[in-house]
Amino acid sequence: MDDKTHEDGRGMRPTGWQVPLGIILVSAALSYVVVDASYDALPILPWTAIPTLLLLAVAEGIAAWHTRRRIRHLPGTEPVDPLSAARLVALAKASVVIASLAIGVFGGMALSLLDRLSVPTPRADATTAFGTMLAGVVLLAVALLLEYACRVPDEGDDSGNSGDPARPPA
Repeated sequence: MDDKTHEDGRGMRPTGWQVPLGIILVSAALSYVVVDASYDALPILPWTAIPTLLLLAVAEGIAAWHTRRRIRHLPGTEPVDPLSAARLVALAKASVVIASLAIGVFGGMALSLLDRLSVPTPRADATTAFGTMLAGVVLLAVALLLEYACRVPDEGDDSGNSGDPARPPA
């Protein structure tokens, strides 16, 4: 990925901090209000989102590690197909949105349940919400790492700070 746009005006830019932060803040505020107003009508929060988000993070972490090695042409690796790199970037960008939503929604839920921790069911839900929020933080970090791993280093740049996944390495 490259900070520059292509000649036709289109281009893929690295994910900035503004969109994930906006999603987190808006979804946290909405979640806080909804859960605070209607917690008694909500079902018990399932814990299954925690391992789901963590498994996705592990898979994306493995993909990031292998992709980075392949883009850098390290010994024992094959070059990355540009279309595959573009698909991985799309996965990373989608995971950033999902992780941001998880952080916001479950963080807002955990905050709204803080004053009910003396009751066992809200305490369990708050613990599950906090764990899911942390799993979302892990997924967000790994998704950003995967996006970074798909960057092709500029010619003569050994650090790999920028590049375009659609441009094959020189």
